[in-house]
Formats: sequence, C-alpha cells, structure tokens
Amino acid sequence: MRSIARAGACGAVLALSSLLLTGAAGAVPTEAPGGGASIGGVPAPGTSPTGAESLYAPSALVLTVTDGADHKSGTVRRAVTLSCAPTPSGSHPDAVGACAELKENGAKFDSITTSGTNRVCTKEWEPVTVTADGAWEGKRVAYVHTFSNSCAMNGGRGAVFTF
Repeated sequence: MRSIARAGACGAVLALSSLLLTGAAGAVPTEAPGGGASIGGVPAPGTSPTGAESLYAPSALVLTVTDGADHKSGTVRRAVTLSCAPTPSGSHPDAVGACAELKENGAKFDSITTSGTNRVCTKEWEPVTVTADGAWEGKRVAYVHTFSNSCAMNGGRGAVFTF
C-alpha cells in the first residue's frame, strides 16, 4: 500500500514540476502587454490591462421596468445597463442624462422616483415596478420602487428610468 501512495505522490510532484518548467501553471507573475503586472496573462487586481491603477470606483447598474408590484415575480418589460465611470455608457438610451441625474442627487433613487409632477393620472391600480441593481461609486445598490400605474411612472421616473 505504501508503494502505491508514494508512486501517486511522486507522480503529482513530477506533473507539477513539468507545469512550472513549461510555464503552463498560470500562477507565475509576468509582464502584461504595455508593461503592467499580470498573473497568467490576467491583469493583477487593481490594475488595468495596461498596468495603470483604476482612478474610478465602479458605477455600473442594471435597470429594469417590471409589470406588477413584485419585481421578482412580475414580467420584465425592459432592462438596460448603465455605467457612469469613467464615461457614461451602456445600453441606456440617454446614458449621459441618466448619469448626470444620478451624480446631481448623489444616487438617491427616491428623489428621482418620488419627485413632484404636474401630470394628472387616473387612480387605477396597475402597478409598475422599477429596479436598480449594481454598484454606485463602489457601493452596492439594490433599489426597488413601485408606481401605481404607467402614467404615474412616466410622471416621476426622471431620466434614469426613461428607457
């Protein structure tokens, strides 16, 4: 039994040695294209592919509009992505306006969705729910707001949820 265990251990050592000698282990620090550090061809944490450290905390969100009062069981009408750092981008049709609105109010989503409006809406209950999920300036965001109907949503959603 000892000879089998030793043979298995020796085989593992030989396999590991051959990986290290050929450089296929992927854990050997190397220099990335452009001079930055990488591990196995992947940029080191906190660096970009060019080796520069990121100057921006992540601000990237997935925004949805869902039919119903429960965003988990409702039917998603639309969904877009929004990234605001270093420049506005994503599938949001007005990424520049949405990012400006978020920056202006410190990403306080309630101030966007509950802002006053002169819009006159009927009082029927056909709920529509908006969500924002992701990160804003490096902090986790999970926001949910339910409007009583589409008219109420269109009157109080701001640029962020207009898509």
